[in-house]
Amino acid sequence: MESIYIHVPFCKNICSYCDFCKMFYTAKDAERYLESLRNEVEEYYLNEEIKTIYIGGGTPSVLNPNELNKLFEIIKLINKTSDCEITFECNPEDINDLLINILKVGGVNRISIGVQSFNQEKLAFMERKNNYEDLKKKIEIIRNKGINNINLDLMYGIPNEGLETLKKDLKMILKLNPEHISTYSLIIEDSTKIKIKGEKNIAEDKEAEMYRYICKKLKAKGYNYYEVSNFAKDGYFSKHNLNYWNNEEYYGFGLGAAGYMNGFRYENTKNIDAYCQGNYRLNEALLSKQETMEYELMLGLRKTEGISLQEFFDKFEVNIQEVFPVEPLVKNKDLIYKNGRIFINPDKIYIMNEILLKLI
Repeated sequence: MESIYIHVPFCKNICSYCDFCKMFYTAKDAERYLESLRNEVEEYYLNEEIKTIYIGGGTPSVLNPNELNKLFEIIKLINKTSDCEITFECNPEDINDLLINILKVGGVNRISIGVQSFNQEKLAFMERKNNYEDLKKKIEIIRNKGINNINLDLMYGIPNEGLETLKKDLKMILKLNPEHISTYSLIIEDSTKIKIKGEKNIAEDKEAEMYRYICKKLKAKGYNYYEVSNFAKDGYFSKHNLNYWNNEEYYGFGLGAAGYMNGFRYENTKNIDAYCQGNYRLNEALLSKQETMEYELMLGLRKTEGISLQEFFDKFEVNIQEVFPVEPLVKNKDLIYKNGRIFINPDKIYIMNEILLKLI
């Protein structure tokens, strides 16, 4: 066990597209939540040496200085490697000198900022705020404090969005020169405001055109395309997320968090009252060998380098082609076999889910 995810569910504003476990921030809820979070960590964490910690949400940056200090007191309970990657998610409007000072003292060395867009129509649709010049100054604050591993999130595929809007967003993100860029096509989930309003997902061909542009543009600008939604400069791949995609085990702490321990996948309750009463787990299930191999396939094929057939055999003592119909998909060029690895054809990566359904 080398990784820990910590969920902070609080937000000042609920974005129209968000279906993550979240709630409006109150100081009272934050106080009791952090106390329960500490109790959960103390109960389940077995003192392994941890290489990556990811603090996500929700919006962790909405916590006030006192609450943040309590959060980092919890993180002090964790036995970390000297080069432990500690990522903290921020909304642009929350970034200031005080916040970054607290994060720096707390050991944070990677910051992920939910930019999503600079286009005012897109931001209004998402019910978010953002300003390029303001964000530029805030990134300078982060770098001046010595944190030089910054991820920026970009969302595309908003209804009525054209390719030119995406091009402008990507151009502005590139001007900010982040080490890592995560790009997400909007998916309209059932439990979101935009679903209730009756919004529809963008046409597949339009989404594919946007996706191809993103891949081509970022590759030309020196970003390695290493996972279906993620691009990074040399040396700045997300170690934490690679742990997920390599199907390695990890702790998930906090409301609605998911984890993978000792062959069990589990999900925490999304009910804050139950959580604060110490009833952390909602469900857990011991995976069969077949289910574990399916996760290995689904997660591994998210990486552009795909899956090593030898490593799969070493891990499960079975040839991947005996378990999944790989050969027909290589023949029809959904998958590519090269140098002992299989990976999704780059020309078909945007229909990855359809390909996975054929395999599983």
